[in-house]
Amino acid sequence: MSFGGGVSKNQAMPAVKAPPFLPAELATRLDAAAARAGFRRDEWGRHDGCPLLGFTRRTPGPRPRIYLSAGIHGDEPAPPLALLELIESGCFGAQADWFMCPLLNPSGLRLGTRENAAGLDLNRDYRNPQSPESKDHVAWLRRQPNFDLAICLHEDWEATGFYLYEQNPDLRPSLAEPMIEAVGRTFPIDPSPLIDEREAIGGIIRPLGNLEDREKWAEAIYLRAHHSRLVYTIETPSALALDARVAALCTAVRTALALTIPAA
Repeated sequence: MSFGGGVSKNQAMPAVKAPPFLPAELATRLDAAAARAGFRRDEWGRHDGCPLLGFTRRTPGPRPRIYLSAGIHGDEPAPPLALLELIESGCFGAQADWFMCPLLNPSGLRLGTRENAAGLDLNRDYRNPQSPESKDHVAWLRRQPNFDLAICLHEDWEATGFYLYEQNPDLRPSLAEPMIEAVGRTFPIDPSPLIDEREAIGGIIRPLGNLEDREKWAEAIYLRAHHSRLVYTIETPSALALDARVAALCTAVRTALALTIPAA
């Protein structure tokens, strides 16, 4: 679970420790794929012997500005692998300006833990950042323009199916239902009426309340407060096969992009 501070659902899957990954190796693969796809590389930090990378690709003229992130929890390997697959498949073309941070917690990925090596949950560290990773990430974000759409990729060790959070204060046309519909054709959707201690309808959570009332901010809350008026956190259940989780995340992202980017 990623957006808020809740802990369980009515029918939670048993938690299983994630297998560790080699973050430097994954960063090298992401780096090479992004270079082939025409992205500009921006190393905005280095932690646990691994670069923290921002990739940008801009095209002259008005374009939707789209941000994607992954890897903020080290026990969630599907999100960075999904971004790698999307880059390699040519998903990020010249019809939009792209901003991407695909591996936010390399030490956690190496250890297979939600937290970083210092025991901090980076996805609660964006209101008053304490970790070097979050401080460096916020500094990088402040150098970017505002985004028309932001998507944070996650997975959840307690989920029974795919679900998402939508932050859409201007009530723009929602991408939530189309993402749920597209993923649901081949992947289970979490039917729980209460997910992460929040009301959910058909796998969609639309959090209520004032951001300023939250003591700790997830990355998505920080993005909503400072960088985008349309933010999605998408989640797959970690108990299912890794390749299926990657495919579900890719389907959700592709669906959102198809509805955001004008047809050529």
